[in-house]
Parts: sequence; C-alpha cells; structure tokens
Amino acid sequence: MTLIEENSVVLFQGDSITDFGRDRNAFYNWGIGYAMITAAWFQALYPEKNVKFINRGISGDRAKDLQNRWKEDCLELKPDWVSILIGINDCWRRFDSNDPTTVEDYEWSYRDVLMQLKENTKARIILCEPFVLPVPEDRLEWREDLDPKIQVVRKLAMEFNALLVPLDGLFAEATAKQGPGFWAEDGVHPTNSGNALIAQAWLRTVKAI
Repeated sequence: MTLIEENSVVLFQGDSITDFGRDRNAFYNWGIGYAMITAAWFQALYPEKNVKFINRGISGDRAKDLQNRWKEDCLELKPDWVSILIGINDCWRRFDSNDPTTVEDYEWSYRDVLMQLKENTKARIILCEPFVLPVPEDRLEWREDLDPKIQVVRKLAMEFNALLVPLDGLFAEATAKQGPGFWAEDGVHPTNSGNALIAQAWLRTVKAI
C-alpha cells in the first residue's frame, strides 16, 4: 500500500526536467515529463485516494532559485508531500556560462528550503538525485562537479528523514541495457523513456507500485 495518504497534496519542484512544458496559467497542469507520468499513473492506480498533484518546476532553476521562490511556490501551497529534483543547472552553468555553484553554496540553499519545510509544514519530503549521462561525451567532464552535489542530496535525505530516489545510479544501470541517448539525448533532459524511468522509480519509492 502506498505511503501517500488520502486527500494529500503532492508538490513537484525543480528545474526543466520537472517543468517539461507545463502551462503556467493552469494551476494543476503537470507538463509532459516525469511529473505528468507519475501523477497520471498514481491517480489511475489509486483514484479513491483523491490525491492532488501540483508541478512548480521552472526551467533553468538552480538551488538558489528554489530558495528565492519557496514561500510562494511551496509553503503557500500547503503541500503534504514535496518532491525535489534540483542540481543539474548548478553544474551546467559552470560549463556553459562560467558561472559555477560551489558545493557549499548548493548545500546551503538546499538545506535552507528543507529547513523552511520542516519549520512551516508537516510535509514529507522526497529528494531525487540530479543526474547526467555521457552524451555528448563532454558531459563526462561534468562528473567532477555533479558527483559532490549528488552526495549532498544523499546526506540531506538522511538528515531530514526524506525518501531518496537514486536517479543517477538508476540511469547508469539503464545505460548498460540501452545507450545513454535512448534515455536523454543531450545527457540531461530525459526522452519519453527516460521520463518513464524516473516515474517508475518515484512510484516505487512511495510504494505505489
């Protein structure tokens, strides 16, 4: 039986991987990525639970951007569950804009939003690891920057008693079965199959499947 209770409000937060084309003018629009697949499958499996899903991912966001909009886009929505996937832009901007985010700054911003959740709500937390796949090959250079940030997410999951969706490891395992471009053509943004992989992992984490 799933961990998510009847009449819960579940909030997805993150960057473009979560955003994935959502309609900003429609309160409950989920976009067309993993958030949509996850919410649709959950509601199909548990229609009697009347669980509502909200997507507030914003393309390009880093951890500090979540921090800046956390009151409006999280706390005021009064969620019962908050799922966060953030970090790839904290890495990417170092390589495309020479605008790095240190591991310390990433952890500070991430920890702050989690503390705000803990202090202002009773929401359960789900943390999803950021990930990158080696396509094109220059993405391999990103591991130096991203790997310590993944370790931060794992540490925060333990500290805040959050559920952890180990996406980096899952994608690594998946690429052993089918090449990385099958899952994310640019190494970052999932294909339909990649989004489905995230959704499956998320649903398993909350014991929905």
